[in-house]
This record gives sequence, structure tokens and C-alpha cells, in this order.
Amino acid sequence: MPKRKPGAKHVPPEPTDDHAVIEAFLTEHTMPQMQPLARRLDELVREVIPDLRYAVKWAKAQYGLEEQGWIMELATYHKTVNLVFFGGADMDPSPPLGDTDRSRYVKLASLEDADDPQLRSWIEQAASVPGWK
Repeated sequence: MPKRKPGAKHVPPEPTDDHAVIEAFLTEHTMPQMQPLARRLDELVREVIPDLRYAVKWAKAQYGLEEQGWIMELATYHKTVNLVFFGGADMDPSPPLGDTDRSRYVKLASLEDADDPQLRSWIEQAASVPGWK
């Protein structure tokens, strides 16, 4: 992944090919009631996009690609799981939430939400738009 400029305020996480960092995050930092949904989203992301890089930063799972940078973030809360698309503003249609820079996100509350075809489309699009570098 490209290196961030020296002195940048938000330094990207160090990537790894080892999905174990995400597994540990899901086990240790996700509320038990949200683990099935978070695990399903993680599975969906890995199913749709091969050759991902992984990291955990700011208590959120990060997904990236060598050429695109960090493309998605999985954030778990008490009643929802948010999937953030760092290049979401470039998607068609763009995910509905968020209005800072280029990031957009969706807030999911159930396993049924993870089966939405639009969610799969956003994940597919995330692989082809520049992310956070």
C-alpha cells in the first residue's frame, strides 16, 4: 500500500495479509449480540473482494487493497454495525449516510440487512474506487 506523507494527521494502519487481526477484533471488541451480523459482513466483504489487506485501528476493522488503499471500515456498536466506504462519494448510487470528504456509510441492524443486493453492489464498487491512503 502507498505510504502516507510524513506529518499527516491521520496515519493509515499497517496492513497485513493475516485475517486473524479481524477475527480477534470481532471476538474481543464486538458486542455478543452484534457478532453474527459483523461476522456476516466480514464474510461478505471477503467473498466479494479477493486479495484484501487487513488491519484494526481506532477499534474498527479496516479492509484495503494494494492499489486502492484502505477502502472500507467495519465499525461495531451496541445495536448496529456500520460499513464505511472511504470512496463512497464516487459510487453510484452513493451510500446514504455521511457527508464529509468522500466517505459514506450504511448502518445495519440485522442479518437481513446484510442480504440487500445494494450492499453487495457497494462492496463491489469499493474495490474500484480510490480509498484512504
